[in-house]
Amino acid sequence: MGKPPEVGVVKLEAKDVAVKAELAGRTVAYRSAEVRPQVNGIVLKRHFTEGSLVKAGDLLYQIDSAGYQAALQQAEATLASARAALGNLKGRAERYAELAKIDGVSRQEREEADADYRKGLAAAKAGEAAVAAARVDLSRTRVLAPISGRIGRSAVSEGALVTSGQSATLTTIQQLDPMYVDIVQSSQDLLAFKRRQADGELEPAGAAARLKLEDGAPYRHPGKLRFTELNVDRVSGAVTLRAEFPNPEGLLLPGMYVRAELEQGVRRQAVLAPQQGVARDDKGRATALVLGAGDKVEQRLLTTEGTHGAYWLVTTGLKAGDRLIVDGLQRARPGEAATPVALPALAGRS
Repeated sequence: MGKPPEVGVVKLEAKDVAVKAELAGRTVAYRSAEVRPQVNGIVLKRHFTEGSLVKAGDLLYQIDSAGYQAALQQAEATLASARAALGNLKGRAERYAELAKIDGVSRQEREEADADYRKGLAAAKAGEAAVAAARVDLSRTRVLAPISGRIGRSAVSEGALVTSGQSATLTTIQQLDPMYVDIVQSSQDLLAFKRRQADGELEPAGAAARLKLEDGAPYRHPGKLRFTELNVDRVSGAVTLRAEFPNPEGLLLPGMYVRAELEQGVRRQAVLAPQQGVARDDKGRATALVLGAGDKVEQRLLTTEGTHGAYWLVTTGLKAGDRLIVDGLQRARPGEAATPVALPALAGRS
């Protein structure tokens, strides 16, 4: 008899493996502010360049302030008049109070003097409020950036009439670093992960996340899962998860389609089998060839749970210490002997 055929084998090991899910998502600005006017008037000047970076508090538009300046001056004059009258009324009330002690004035005259003073005090308070309101309106003729970020197109130009509370925005500012990614996962899959964690099959993982861009290229900066919505969409039956990613180069833009890889659990002492050592039978079931006792080839029926890089995560059918055949599969016959050639654990051969 000839020498048994040589086959390349990898000795399997058990180790902790992060169970991941790759899901579709859309990028969303970290912050977005729609800029609208808070007073009526004509736009005199735009003070920004479209598409540039602006800081919170930067002047964006100047609205004609002449009418609001006049309103402030009028309110200040009314307040000055009220304060002058208040001084006279206060003095009169104090004098009548002293005269009342010696019956120099009647009780009614004293009460009228006190009432006039309180009316004057209320008029002064109203004047102060009117001045404060006029100053607020005047300040709002300077439309300032509410947040820092990249500013979009301007919807108005010099000479445009704008009104307080209008539905149309003047422009929009978006903060793009960091960036949110809204990820959609079916409620069934999410429930399955949670059930497996509750059963002890999986341990909770960290909140690490990674992205693949629209062209399939990996995004260099890792992110973190921030929260999972509490509601299931009634139409799609999906739950939205939100992750946060750094965006220092500005590569991510709002509305981009991406693929997100999330760590959703850790399987302790899991077995990873190189993909080149796993085949499918005519029923679509995962199978593998293993060298057993006496270097005899054994065929195993496997249960797999997704991939982990170039490996299948095997839940049943293989165990730590098994010698999995990954090379020379065409020469291996179940029940027959073979000569093992040990290969590195991280074999990348086909």
